[in-house]
Amino acid sequence: MAAKRFILNADDFGMSHAFNRAVLEGYTEGILKSASLVANGEAFEEAVNEIIPACPDLGVGVHLNIIEGKSLCRELDTLTDSEGNFNNSFGQLLIKSLNTKDNTFMEQLEKEFRAQIEDIQAKTFVTHIDSHVHTHSIPRIFDLVCRLAKEYGISQIRTQFEKPYIVPDVFKHLNRVYPLNLIKVALLNVFTLINENTVLKYGLNTNDYLIGVAYTSMMNSLTVSYGLKAIKRDNVTVESLIHPCRYEDGKIDNHFTEFQITRNKKLKEEIEKLGFEITNYKDVQAPVEV
Repeated sequence: MAAKRFILNADDFGMSHAFNRAVLEGYTEGILKSASLVANGEAFEEAVNEIIPACPDLGVGVHLNIIEGKSLCRELDTLTDSEGNFNNSFGQLLIKSLNTKDNTFMEQLEKEFRAQIEDIQAKTFVTHIDSHVHTHSIPRIFDLVCRLAKEYGISQIRTQFEKPYIVPDVFKHLNRVYPLNLIKVALLNVFTLINENTVLKYGLNTNDYLIGVAYTSMMNSLTVSYGLKAIKRDNVTVESLIHPCRYEDGKIDNHFTEFQITRNKKLKEEIEKLGFEITNYKDVQAPVEV
């Protein structure tokens, strides 16, 4: 195993046919070796029955989702509306997690997380765990997810420390999105410093750096390349998260641009030139003892 490891991970696997198609083509024709599966995604069955069998060496993670769509469990009044649709923002979940006098929220959260983990583990081997919109980064929720990861034998959990870097593209900075992304980076970096002790407490493993928050909605091959150039250490695992889609109607948007990352041959050469091995969490760590 190389001293510098790079994992390109497709979040939102199973959300739709377009996400699934991107994973399949990114794996078979490019450098995509890792994806995080959404148990309550509309295309979950297609993902597990068609895509995963066609990608035998794909590292598949649990992408915990309590932000959008329907819950797998019923009667989660702190998480969903009366029809079972998730209805909390990241900020609302953070505030609810701070209430230590009433455990209802955390109990319902654990119930839903267990259901999502178990649904995915019933279909495939799980290499890692993360979440939609980084909700598991919230320290009290992170502790819960680590405890469940340990219980279910999942050795790897995502943390979100992103090293500062600048891409030489003025249009990526002169907009309303970039300043908000920097606020997210600052918050998630602080949470990571807190959560690293929790990772150690449960004997789990985590990535050293994450690429993909500072340029959320603006990710392309350039952002991945410059994110990696900013990391000077050896013996590190760097994960870059993307949300790739491959539309059948030829639609082009930021998700399609992220799909193109998976098949960029020049980027592959640049990654290898920087000394990184392109891999996944299946190859990085063995399953945790339970």
